Parts: sequence; C-alpha cells; structure tokens
Amino acid sequence: MSRRAAGLAFVIVLLSLASVVAQTPAAGALVLRPIAAGGGHGVSNAALIDQAEVRVLRVDIEPGGVRNRHTHDDVRFHLLIPISGTVSFDAGSGAPVSVAPWQAQFMPAGTPHGFRNQGTSTVSVMEVFVRK
Repeated sequence: MSRRAAGLAFVIVLLSLASVVAQTPAAGALVLRPIAAGGGHGVSNAALIDQAEVRVLRVDIEPGGVRNRHTHDDVRFHLLIPISGTVSFDAGSGAPVSVAPWQAQFMPAGTPHGFRNQGTSTVSVMEVFVRK
C-alpha cells in the first residue's frame, strides 16, 4: 500500500471514530470554546483528538456565524466535513460553494479558506488536520 493510500485509510478510520464521538452528547465533558478574536464570530470549537500526527476538531457554527479566511501552514492537508447542516465554504480563488452534510472538502497546506452558516440553526462541522 502506498504511503498516500495508507494515510487516506488512516483518515477514513479516524473520521469514522470521530463522527461517533462528535454525535454523542458529552454531558458537559466536551467544552466548545469561541474562536480567537478577529477569526470571525459565532464559531466555537473543541478538540476531539490532538496528537502529533493529527488533530480533529468539532466546530459549531451558529446561524449567521462566520469563520474568516485563514490558512494552515503547519499541516500536510486539511479536511472540512459538515456533519449537520449546510455551510457556505470558500477556498482558494474559487467562488463559495454550498457544502451539505458529509461532503468532505480537501485542502492542501496553505490553502486560504473560510466558511459561514447562512441557515437558521447551528451547524456542526468536523475538521481534520493531518500534520507534517
């Protein structure tokens, strides 16, 4: 199995496990924290996994919430996967696209991207960062 195929298989297994965690009520154990000032508004996240090789976040985006465009230069690649609701996703130089639940979006390191919730209920997203 090639290194890339092994990495993608690892991510698929990780997503399967993380999706169960993300959808399980945590009874106060999972604390979502607002993103840093200047990064947008109405967006909170919590680490589900934070290891040397990979980081997985649960991100909740309130109605009208916006994550400003930014980059991740410390990763090999980054996946954004809505798990409930639809987000408007803006990456690279293309126009924003509407991304429905479980439509994974792949970004190489350094890709400028941002997202927003144009709906009327909170959207949960999973972000997976495969580190260098």
